[in-house]
Amino acid sequence: MLKKYFFIALFGLFAHTLEAKELPDFTDLVEKQGTAVVNVSTTQIIRNTQAFPGMPNLPEGDPFYEFFRRFSPQMPREQESQSLGSGFIISADGYILTNAHVVDSADKITVRLTDKREFKAKVIGADKRTDVALLKIEASNLPKVSQGDPALLKVGEWVLAIGSPFGFDSSVTAGIVSAKGRSLSQENFVPFIQTDVAINPGNSGGPLFNMKGEVVGINSQIYSRSGGYMGLSFAIPIDVAMEVVNQLRATGKVTRGRIGVVIQEVTRELADSFGLSKPAGALISNVEKGGPADKAGIQASDVILKFDGKVVTASHDLPRIVAATHPGSKVAVQLWRKGETREVTLIVGEIADDSRIAQRSGKNGGNAAPATESSERLGLTLSELTGEQKAELQVDGGLLVEDAKGVAARSDLHRGDVILAIGNLAIRSLEQFNEVLKQIPKGRNVALLVRRGDVTSYLAIKLDEK
Repeated sequence: MLKKYFFIALFGLFAHTLEAKELPDFTDLVEKQGTAVVNVSTTQIIRNTQAFPGMPNLPEGDPFYEFFRRFSPQMPREQESQSLGSGFIISADGYILTNAHVVDSADKITVRLTDKREFKAKVIGADKRTDVALLKIEASNLPKVSQGDPALLKVGEWVLAIGSPFGFDSSVTAGIVSAKGRSLSQENFVPFIQTDVAINPGNSGGPLFNMKGEVVGINSQIYSRSGGYMGLSFAIPIDVAMEVVNQLRATGKVTRGRIGVVIQEVTRELADSFGLSKPAGALISNVEKGGPADKAGIQASDVILKFDGKVVTASHDLPRIVAATHPGSKVAVQLWRKGETREVTLIVGEIADDSRIAQRSGKNGGNAAPATESSERLGLTLSELTGEQKAELQVDGGLLVEDAKGVAARSDLHRGDVILAIGNLAIRSLEQFNEVLKQIPKGRNVALLVRRGDVTSYLAIKLDEK
């Protein structure tokens, strides 16, 4: 009996130890780091242009203005719109980090500390591309966070967030790192940390801590179909944010490198068509004339494998690496071209501060030349471009897709597309197109450079094996 109770006690001790190991205690972390987390509230003044709702704007001297003033409800000339977010102190003299979208268009910013003190804050600088903003309050001897290294984070590791969701100050939520280096649409410069930490409106700009009590990220956004937390949260790595902060403190703005190319992902089919052993790198689908890449001799169909010694594992890695390179730097670029690697040197340009990428819906078709030939291997009916079409598209050659069936249609080719090249070979005529196809073995993937509207990209099509 004594032996039985001994084993029960031993099992209980083991279970307690296991439980303690698997479920960490966050209390000490919150007590030490929570005082450096702040509430950020903003006020925006909205100026109404309509004095009377639903009525045309009338000058005050107009006779109808007095009529509407007497008998219609009048809109106030100015209204206040308020919003809440979070932030954290990065220096004892009052520098605070938050999201750019938290303070965007704000006319007044108030920072409230955990001891209930309030300060007016000014924006030192904000960068919308990374969603990072630097604020300053006039105070001293403030508690501050310590910075960690996001590169040391492991998927599955515990992390903790402190912020003000829905205005509830100093709320603590915890979870694990779900993924690293996550790329989001329209966010080319941030390798996000994905977590399952509960993040809601008001958490934006707050810190993400590792178990050492170090800040590893800024909670920035969530993926949601309801507007609230659904288990997918994203944080900006703190090292990315601090690179921005250092530039904002020095100059009030952020400069980024550019090389003047349009890139796309290297799929398994495209890798096969270009002779790459595996899908890797960034495929160049268009090169800006006179840009840094063009001057260095980089061409459409080149695959960038390394930039300035850094490996480009996937296409979304390249914009981040290039953007982090100082404009004017001379860097080596490793390319894959025509079945072999080669190296070129280029001088990095600078992204304009107010640049925006805009895509117009281009014109397809036009006065097409009569279809003269079809390609049974691809299921395409093609025609050569007229002089007018070449001038409109600003190209020297190419073939207009009159009809797409079978394998071509399944590969997303459409009527009105223009085929500019096979691989890195520019296409000038139907005869040349068919001659090139004859030399490609059956069952192989072929990369077609396709122009659709204003967008040029490669499509991989597998040749009919029959």
